[in-house]
Parts: sequence; C-alpha cells; structure tokens
Amino acid sequence: MNQYKNMNNLSKLFTNLLTVTLFVGLMFNDQLRSESEPYTPTTMITGANRGIGLEFTKQYLQKGWKVIATCRTPDRADELNNLKKNYPDHLSIMQLDVTDHNRIDELALQLSGIPVDVLLNNAGISGGSSNQIFGTMDYKVYEDVLAVNTIGPLKMAEAFYPHVKGSQLKKIITVSSSEGSIETAFKRGGGRLFFYRSSKTALNMLMVNLALQLKSRGIAVGMVNPGATDTDFMTGLPFPMRKPEVAVADMIRNIENITVENTAAYINYNGKPVPW
Repeated sequence: MNQYKNMNNLSKLFTNLLTVTLFVGLMFNDQLRSESEPYTPTTMITGANRGIGLEFTKQYLQKGWKVIATCRTPDRADELNNLKKNYPDHLSIMQLDVTDHNRIDELALQLSGIPVDVLLNNAGISGGSSNQIFGTMDYKVYEDVLAVNTIGPLKMAEAFYPHVKGSQLKKIITVSSSEGSIETAFKRGGGRLFFYRSSKTALNMLMVNLALQLKSRGIAVGMVNPGATDTDFMTGLPFPMRKPEVAVADMIRNIENITVENTAAYINYNGKPVPW
C-alpha cells in the first residue's frame, strides 16, 4: 500500500516538475523572441489630417514608427487615407475631437494596453485675428480657442498617461508657439492675438506643472515651437514662411533631445530655449 502511495507521490512530483519546466521554457522562448524583435515606437498625433500634424505623420512613418493619427473627420482626411495605403501596418487613423472629453476617454479605453512613446499634442486653432480685437472681442471664440489649445492637451495627457507610462520613451510633447512667450511679446510690441497668445501662455504653464508632476515617474514633458510655417493656419500673413517638412524635421530633432533631465523644456525650432 505504501509502495503505491510512494509511486503516486513520485508521479505527482514528476508532473509538477514537468509543468514548471514547460512554463519556464515558454517564458524563456518569449523573452528570446521579444529580444530578437526590434522595438517599434509609437506616436499619437492630434490634428493629424493637415498642416504640421500631417507632416509629423509622414515623417514618423518614414522613420519606421507606428502612428496613431487622430482628427475630427477621418472620412474627409484624404491625404491621411492615402498614407494608410502605403503604411497599412504602421498607420492607424482614429476619430477624435480634443474638445470632446468623453470621446478622449473612450479612445483611451479602446487603446488600453497599447504603449504611446510620444503623445504629440498638435491640434490647435488661432481663433481668427478679427475675433480678438479689443473693443469687439468674441468671447465664444475665446472659449473655443482655450478648449482646443489649452484644455485639450491637458485632458489628452491625463487620459493617455497609462499608455505613455507603459512605453519605452515616455514623452508628452505639445506644439506650442513663441507667441506664448511673454518676454517675446514685449520685444515684438503691439497688442494682438489676445486669444491665441494667452492660450499658448496658459498651455506652457500647464505643461510645466505636468513636467514637475511626472518627472519622478520617468515621463518627460516638453514644448516645441515650429516657427512661422507655411500652412493654412498661417494663410495671409505678410512675411516669409518655413516649409512644413523643414519645421517638422526640426521639431522631431528637438523632441528626441527632450528627456527627464531637461523636462519642461520650451524649445525653438533652432534648438534654443524660447524665453518664457
């Protein structure tokens, strides 16, 4: 009787050892596979259907990145959809309006578990110069400008924080503007673009706060300035413009140089700090 019990115990021990061996083997194989496969970083870009956002999408795809490109009406984003034909495995196009916080939360849940190495807050509006003239201010437009330029990036950072935290590069980047610089405003003189300028100044303060909040968690936060760039956003301005491909290449280089060590950086297209 004892002999049978001993045999049963030995059989169970052998089965357990075999199970552990198989489990360790599978884990080791998965580790080898993950180490042999190169990591492909991912960026998520708001306002990716035109202008600077579209150019960011093109250049990150050319670099071999995965891109989650968002815009308000993907069905009308012809250039994005054409890019999808060339990069079917690397480009995802998602509907998103950065003023729709419910949709932001919904998309964050939909993309749960997907790492975002660079969350790129690009979407922005100017509000139109005629709507922000002292004496005839359109305050509804001001609310819209703040909703897109200032509040939207903060909400995006909050909703997609887990995705950034789960990535390798861990960066939250926002396209700001030298128009948000108070020091530069003194140098340029003249009161203008009340809505747009103040929205970018407030945005910069939000991102500095966020940088201080997330530094200990290994996440870098930064702002990049493209300079005056030849897109429909800048139509009609009477001075030379930078080409979008040049402006974006400069910003990508500057994004690569933003780390936890210099988090809260506010970088001009030439790589120098923008005065606060």
